[in-house]
Amino acid sequence: MNDRLTTIYVMRHGQSTFNTGETHNDLNSRLTDLGRRQTYEAAERFKDIDFKAIFTSGLLRTKETAEIINQGRKLKIYENKDINERSFYHYAKQIKREGVDLEEEMLNEIVKLDEKDKMKYKYTPEMESAEESAVRVLNFLQDIGKKYLGETVLVVSHTNLMRSILTFLGYSKYDELPAGSVKNTGYFILETDGENFSVTDTHNIEKQKNAIRVW
Repeated sequence: MNDRLTTIYVMRHGQSTFNTGETHNDLNSRLTDLGRRQTYEAAERFKDIDFKAIFTSGLLRTKETAEIINQGRKLKIYENKDINERSFYHYAKQIKREGVDLEEEMLNEIVKLDEKDKMKYKYTPEMESAEESAVRVLNFLQDIGKKYLGETVLVVSHTNLMRSILTFLGYSKYDELPAGSVKNTGYFILETDGENFSVTDTHNIEKQKNAIRVW
């Protein structure tokens, strides 16, 4: 291991009831039975990795995922709202208008934009852009990188944040990672010196050609 670099596993939570539509309006949804099985499989995959700390968002599905990964490790799990998912669904519910398909309206605007402006796109000024969400999380990861220099940590996060980070870091183009391209418990590995990042590997993340990413 390079003792001048920190290795950060950024992992999506297991399948949640929100993912299946069982609790469509509950952003703080729990893992499904399948989500728990997926996470136990991920824990087995990670069994030989010497994580020094585990971080989650403030949402239940990431905390449940982290607790399963942590079984037998006895690490402290740190919760931080800086890695919460983008607030699109809550916001969309607020601005939903009768007879209006919000995603269709967004799509009609996004398809006209170049790569840079897609990352900066906001349906209204109150919405967080993909670029803003990526910067938010990367600032958090920089702090982790400095604190755990030379060690390995796990961050349990959310699909939209992960896609935004990978696009922001140049791993993919905006439309190559649409909804569904990061599977539940999929992850990517970052190496950082506390300032700069490189993507060294991915698992269950699939770039897609000729896709259109709305969110």
